[in-house]
Amino acid sequence: MYPRSWRGPDVCASTSREPVVVGVSVSLSGPLRRQGQDAYDGIRLWIEHCSSAGGLPLRLVALDDASSASHARENVARLLTEERVDLLLGPYGSGSTLAVAPLAAAHGKILWNHGGASDAVAEAGSGYVVSVLSPASDYLRHLPRLVRHRTGAQRATVLYAGRGTFASSIRRGLEAGARTAGFDTVRAIAFDSPLRNTKAAIDAALADRPPLLVVAGRFEDDVAIIRERQMLEAVGTVACVAAGVDGFHRELGVLAEGVIGPSQWEPQLHERPLIGPSSAWFCSEFRRVFQRDPGYVAAQAYTVGLIVGECIRHAESLEDRELLAVARQLDATTLYGRFRLEPGSSRQVGHEITLVEWRDGRKRPLEAPPFAPTSPHGRP
Repeated sequence: MYPRSWRGPDVCASTSREPVVVGVSVSLSGPLRRQGQDAYDGIRLWIEHCSSAGGLPLRLVALDDASSASHARENVARLLTEERVDLLLGPYGSGSTLAVAPLAAAHGKILWNHGGASDAVAEAGSGYVVSVLSPASDYLRHLPRLVRHRTGAQRATVLYAGRGTFASSIRRGLEAGARTAGFDTVRAIAFDSPLRNTKAAIDAALADRPPLLVVAGRFEDDVAIIRERQMLEAVGTVACVAAGVDGFHRELGVLAEGVIGPSQWEPQLHERPLIGPSSAWFCSEFRRVFQRDPGYVAAQAYTVGLIVGECIRHAESLEDRELLAVARQLDATTLYGRFRLEPGSSRQVGHEITLVEWRDGRKRPLEAPPFAPTSPHGRP
């Protein structure tokens, strides 16, 4: 049960006993199944706890999209037209989220987004996307400032997946951050994902001996690059997107040491939320139910449920237009951090990315140095 200090039981309070139907297309098979399972379990934990707390009864309809954007679109069409869901949660992955966002908008249905970080998601949803996670362009925006402060580096190479919008968004954010930090050059090299020739990609990336190398691909792409760590010995700082998740160290062991990555959530950083339980309680419950520790994918999926519940509580309605109006005005904190949408869009601007570095088998949160006086906001 929820801790007594949390006002959870009234979050989804209603006099109705008709179950509210929650729909989601989720990757339970295919290349994104690891992350999809984490998201699914985070959603299931929210469903269980919201219902057991004496609030609005919820019924989950989850359809496997096999990590395919086209299948995700088919699933969402079914959820909207056949299942007639009351609440539509987004899939995992920017490609699938981009595929389903216009469909949700066409039906006037909010897509509660927990798994699509591409900056293009906000535009694709025509105002009907509500995101809890930071956009991909923020993932490594502050990395160049940190690295220059640490080492004096002024050049970087980013090796990124050329197909899709997620890695490109990360690249653009890194480039913007590098300009702000006074970097001379950022060389961008695209590769086809999944990565076929790892050593050739590394050779291309290291041609000009960059002091900072950033890798932004799928989890398996990033891991494949870092497995060749001996080829990266001359690089002062190595960063990759996959380094933000616990599975990175499980795959690589000692090879993960010293690698920096972006994390959407570190449980020790947000212990007094205004909405919902603490990170400590969430981690304990997740371990109890699923026999493993939650990562940030599970946390953001659980959190989108908390935000849905808070919007229902304020709106006293399940009507999407009323829920959307509440979401656009909401400014609150959860175990996942701050929630606040940019006025006039669905871009998440309240939540902040944490840079982490693997040391002694653990992720260590890093603090970026203060902005230079000439750029107080860190934006180009």
